[in-house]
Amino acid sequence: MTDLEHTRLPSELVSVLDALPGPRILLDMEYRILAANQAYRQEYGDPEGLIGRTCYEVSHRFLKPCDQCGESCPRATALTSGRASRVLHLHYVPQGREYVDVELIPIRGADSHIRYFIEAMTPLREGSGERPFSGMVGQSAPFQHMLAMIHRVANRNTSVLLLGESGTGKELAAQALHDLSLRAGHPFVPVDCSGMTESLFESELFGHEKGAFTGASQRKAGLVETAAGGTLFLDELGDIPLSLQVKLLRLLETGSFRRVGGIETLRADFRLVAATHRDLLAMVEAGTFRRDLYYRIAAFPIELPALRERKDDLPLLAEDILRRLSPNKLIKIASATMTALMAYDFPGNVRELRNILERAIILADSETIEPSHLPASHHNANKARTPEASIVPLEVAERRYLLSTLGKLGGDKDQLAKRLGISRRTIDRKLQPG
Repeated sequence: MTDLEHTRLPSELVSVLDALPGPRILLDMEYRILAANQAYRQEYGDPEGLIGRTCYEVSHRFLKPCDQCGESCPRATALTSGRASRVLHLHYVPQGREYVDVELIPIRGADSHIRYFIEAMTPLREGSGERPFSGMVGQSAPFQHMLAMIHRVANRNTSVLLLGESGTGKELAAQALHDLSLRAGHPFVPVDCSGMTESLFESELFGHEKGAFTGASQRKAGLVETAAGGTLFLDELGDIPLSLQVKLLRLLETGSFRRVGGIETLRADFRLVAATHRDLLAMVEAGTFRRDLYYRIAAFPIELPALRERKDDLPLLAEDILRRLSPNKLIKIASATMTALMAYDFPGNVRELRNILERAIILADSETIEPSHLPASHHNANKARTPEASIVPLEVAERRYLLSTLGKLGGDKDQLAKRLGISRRTIDRKLQPG
């Protein structure tokens, strides 16, 4: 700590901050940074003039507190409740931007009133933390809420049920749950449950002994054994027939199983993550999905938003997909093309977006994707929504302009707000569909 950091701070508070693990800073009631511990400096460096700057300016480059710029902020909750409050934030760091789990702890003075806050920061990093959390792209409110839910439950053994339309990235979310968990060093085993027969389901899941059936020429370990210590991901769980659901329920209730044709009882050690695009509760009421199995797997449901519900992420997603599809050649999207994409609902979600962009790369003779490279459905959608001769309400025209400009800026709302001279909160409000 510098002499400046010690000024007017209780010595015991300074000592506590330095002794705490992980990156932490001390804030006053005006959001100003009063001190930073050694772990913070090691993680984020020692930016010049850190002390005295506001947390929202350092972490977000905002001119106002987070909650005045359309972001969630734990300060109000911590101040009201007098207890620690947590949120997930997208922070600026020396390497760029990354998701950080932020916990704000209120500190009371001698008069029992809250005088300071200790802000603890835990970057969302995969496994051992050697590389940034990746694979899922977005910064919209629905996306951040989903990611926060994943982070909340990742280090527990609680069963997780991922819900969402096809193409929303449920396997990526399951992989993220595994990578952020204490089981990250063990296998992640995905199982596609759609179209499985009873014999195949048992053999694949539990394995079989030599001679258990025709063609079983040797013992085979099942996927439950393969997932030992790790995560078993059952995709499209809603497609499992009733006759097979009881076998899965027995595995979850007893934590044990036997290979097909075997007599030895084996112990199961895995964390279950399941996913479906079906309405399981409706299936329970219809009698096509077991109620007891539903409550076994649905301890912590997480909704994955459809792409149409997080259109703000489309420019970022498109950029990431293009980078993966064309790693050796920079492909750009024309502004008119981005406008057309923004006007489309994407019933196939992110998977459909990827297919559209892959097709466009093949059709494009240059390094720019033009509207003509998109499927006809996009042109029809645009004609239906934005006919040249039609008159639309001012707020609709304004939203279209903002979406188009946002696409040109790569989805950077902060930059859009700065250029237009309005607040981030105003941008968020004007972008909401009417």
